[in-house]
Amino acid sequence: MKSLIYYCQTFEKIENKRDIFPVEKKEQRSHCCFSELAPNSQTSLAQTHFLINFLIMHHPLFYLLLILFIRTNQCSSSSSYSSQTLVLPLKTRITPTDNSGHRPTDKLHFHHNVTLTVTLTVGTPPQNISMVIDTGSELSWLRCNRTSNPNPTNNFDPTLSSSYSPIPCSSPTCRTRTRDFLIPASCDSDKLCHATLSYADASSSEGNLAAEVFHIGNSTNNSSLIFGCMGSVSGSDPEEDSKTTGLLGMNRGSLSFISQMGFPKFSYCISGTDDFPGFLLLGDSNFTWLTPLNYTPLIRISTPLPYFDRVAYTVQLTGIKVNGKLLPIPKSVLVPDHTGAGQTMVDSGTQFTFLLGPVYTALRTEFLNQTNGTLTVYDEPDFVFQGTMDLCYLISPVRIRTGILHRLPSVSLVFEGAEIAVSGQPLLYRVPHLTVGNDSVYCFTFGNSDLMGMEAYVIGHHHQQNMWIEFDLQRSRIGLAPVQCDVSGQRLGIES
Repeated sequence: MKSLIYYCQTFEKIENKRDIFPVEKKEQRSHCCFSELAPNSQTSLAQTHFLINFLIMHHPLFYLLLILFIRTNQCSSSSSYSSQTLVLPLKTRITPTDNSGHRPTDKLHFHHNVTLTVTLTVGTPPQNISMVIDTGSELSWLRCNRTSNPNPTNNFDPTLSSSYSPIPCSSPTCRTRTRDFLIPASCDSDKLCHATLSYADASSSEGNLAAEVFHIGNSTNNSSLIFGCMGSVSGSDPEEDSKTTGLLGMNRGSLSFISQMGFPKFSYCISGTDDFPGFLLLGDSNFTWLTPLNYTPLIRISTPLPYFDRVAYTVQLTGIKVNGKLLPIPKSVLVPDHTGAGQTMVDSGTQFTFLLGPVYTALRTEFLNQTNGTLTVYDEPDFVFQGTMDLCYLISPVRIRTGILHRLPSVSLVFEGAEIAVSGQPLLYRVPHLTVGNDSVYCFTFGNSDLMGMEAYVIGHHHQQNMWIEFDLQRSRIGLAPVQCDVSGQRLGIES
């Protein structure tokens, strides 16, 4: 049996490495570790402690050497980053829309105009890959290089990596760890584990499960991560689909990136500006300068239900306020029903926020009433922005410059123990390339889930701007605090 020696170490700073920023802490933090003694060692744990204490008491030089050893030798794990805190800068990718200048008269196909991405290195030798952060997905995947692909340079090429290993369909990983996939994993003609993933915007990806080394921070996880090596990625815009090189699944499923890497917590902060999109922080966020977080518990339902995503970050929406006025919404419509319909998910992979029909109608009506006489409604009955948002306004450039967006009534999403307040510019989104005379068209950024055919409330990243959002997997909760993300980024050493 292996013996363990317990010791603590204190550290302040780790070296920076390219786009990965280990956190520089102003305050010191103690980190305690267990270090293995050799299995054939004759020294027991008690004897070890006695020996160390004896040497410390009678040989001061040994004490200094021990402190030096502890400060320069951090505990490491081949499968967990639970003792590290790493920061990755976020980037935004904007999907262009129709620029013909014609006024659309039909419902636009639902898609995401803006996605949040990070850059990681994958494989041996490492290949740089940009991946969309998605807290609503489990399996991370990369678009794998295929000879038929017109743009292979942005994709992952498994043939160039010595650490790439496909997963056979007979493996326990394929048979048991894919149970939360909406479409069950299957066996292809090569007897490899085959996965098909589908998303709310009607896009999908398809390919094989494989194991590969993902490089992050100053060390490499020696236990390869399971991911999807996708040969097919499809959506409503083939040209834009070809630019999607990967997705970083961050939900609570066993195959998600965050679960496999072993981080007990992660956070992100989205600024909403092009100069500094934000950052993703992996690990603890106990900074003295950070505003105290308000926590809301994550909701779990262990019984499989047809419309309930068991591995999503589900919270309890308890109400909605417009300029402080609580809407008269029955509590029963905010709680998942017997089928699981009605859960509230926090999703970084979705741009806007979507509410079930009755709740959306109540919010739309109140916001319309409170902006009556202030804004001019875009009265085009056949126009529904992205197929889900049917409350739009005509606003001139002059009114934008005079600050009309900052005088809009605020909307607060109230949860158990916390809330997200949305005010100013994030409440309205300018429809690209659509003008009526000198006016631009701006749409209310809350959509109707019923028009998407989705039986859930989804809090998108557009309404998470300038919020520190912590996902605490250990305590099963989400922490929220309003912050200026660009200022927080500067404190973490990230330059815009």
